[in-house]
Amino acid sequence: MGESKAWRGGNQRKKVKKSNEQHCWWWLWTAAESGKGQRRGRASWSVVCGVVLFALGLISLFTGHVASNLEWYSQKLAKHRLWYNNKVLVGGFGHGPIDIWKSQSSKFYYGCSERGPHYAPPVHESLSNGYLLIAASGGLNQQRTGITDAVVVARILNATLVVPELDHNSFWKDDSDFANIFDVDWFISFLAKDIPVVKRVPDEYMRSLEKPPYTMRVPRKSEPQYYLDEVLPTLLRRHVVQLTKFDYRLASDLNEELQRLRCRANYHAFRFTKPLQNLGHKLVMKMRNMAKRYIAVHLRFEPDFLAFYGCYYGGGEKVKHELGEIRKRWINLPEASLDGEQRKRGKCPLTPHEVGLMLRALGFDNDTYIFGAFGEIYGGEETLQPLKKLFPNFYTKEMLAGEELQPFLPFSSRLAAIDYIVCDESDVFVTNNNGNMAKILAGQRRYMGHKRTIRPNARKLSALFMQREKMSWTTFSSKVKAAQRGFMGEPDEIQSRRADFHEYPSSCICKKPFKLSDVDNQTDSEYGRNEEDQGVNSTAQTHGIMINGVVMKDASSPEEKEDDDFLAD
Repeated sequence: MGESKAWRGGNQRKKVKKSNEQHCWWWLWTAAESGKGQRRGRASWSVVCGVVLFALGLISLFTGHVASNLEWYSQKLAKHRLWYNNKVLVGGFGHGPIDIWKSQSSKFYYGCSERGPHYAPPVHESLSNGYLLIAASGGLNQQRTGITDAVVVARILNATLVVPELDHNSFWKDDSDFANIFDVDWFISFLAKDIPVVKRVPDEYMRSLEKPPYTMRVPRKSEPQYYLDEVLPTLLRRHVVQLTKFDYRLASDLNEELQRLRCRANYHAFRFTKPLQNLGHKLVMKMRNMAKRYIAVHLRFEPDFLAFYGCYYGGGEKVKHELGEIRKRWINLPEASLDGEQRKRGKCPLTPHEVGLMLRALGFDNDTYIFGAFGEIYGGEETLQPLKKLFPNFYTKEMLAGEELQPFLPFSSRLAAIDYIVCDESDVFVTNNNGNMAKILAGQRRYMGHKRTIRPNARKLSALFMQREKMSWTTFSSKVKAAQRGFMGEPDEIQSRRADFHEYPSSCICKKPFKLSDVDNQTDSEYGRNEEDQGVNSTAQTHGIMINGVVMKDASSPEEKEDDDFLAD
């Protein structure tokens, strides 16, 4: 019964197939005749069959080429994906040696701070809500961050910004004015499409006021809404308002248009005066004439800095007493224990000797030229000597400028400006602290093309230096490179949400469109390939997870894990 049923099914399928073939031939025959004679129709049918077969051949040839091209493109894209993950997302440490002088993935990013299509033009001075006066606070770069934020606040309040007053009463006791350091006319003209800026409140307007300018201090990191709720009503009522001690008084996280205004102000509106520019660039040329490239190191190892942050590196009760006395300059600071705990937590800078060891371990040779930017080093020449021994070609602005520096010596802010210029022009910048100059320069170097900026992983390196004598140089070098993953200034280094915008101007960094040719043009680095370094950087990122194609730090590492595994041989 089953076989019969199967036979009938097979026979039925054959009939259907035969019927379909007859219909197909009938359609072709009918199309061929089209009102023509029988003999002529058979001839036309031969032509039709030839055309059909020719078309099928073309289709077969075309699909073969398409498949081949698809396979080629898929291989290229796979190659790009592998290269991108290793070189860009992992920050250059995923596979193969890193170029210690230059980021290989910087070509994929550029600074972008253009105004959006719906960005409203500024109001005229006479139509603004009033005049905003700013009293900056701190050293040069701390004041610079405050002035940058003041530009954004003026935009939020729809106010006219008066060229800010600099701090003459802080620890540095520098009586320089804004015009002594920055080009005022450039500052005003560059920001003309964002806010109105004037050098001073018009005299006739000041005389017409019934009361002097209203002075107020806003809380640190205030949101834009705070300024609208608390400052704007006073500005509308009094017409002139002065905000005092204006440093870090605006929230770090703002909308994109305001963040880009921050970038335009910080990276474009500030231009140093001609005397400072001329001397700064002269020092850069002197460094370039001695070496093709150079490193700039901001040591930040001054006594006041160490005392303020409670940093202790040994030396007994004498050193503790000295730093404790310096710390008393700040009446609001609690008494510090100076037991080295801050150093273990990564809150203190490396010593100059440790900075030198880190650079040598990363692959910089002892013939590398270094420009040192610093004030008074705690411990003086004795503290600096080990760094100079590691890098004999060590220079400072005092060594390079000679008598030309004399007019600037009484002014700490102008000296800081000269250091800023030489550091910004360097091939590699090493930030040995989280100070204001380090943050601003790191942000500017990212914005201007991701020039190599090395930020020591102080917590891990401090623990490593304590174990330095217990391991070989090769092991030490390998562990330094491992500790510095994510701290080399690569474009896609992942930072915490608390990261300061001035240091990580993410809203002002854009990606370039990807091109397949970028993959083919990649070549291995010629730097950082010492014989003992071979294979060191091929270690995979074991302390991270991949989320949406980006390496994220594990929630339990490295800050929350002990250093035992890291230090173990």
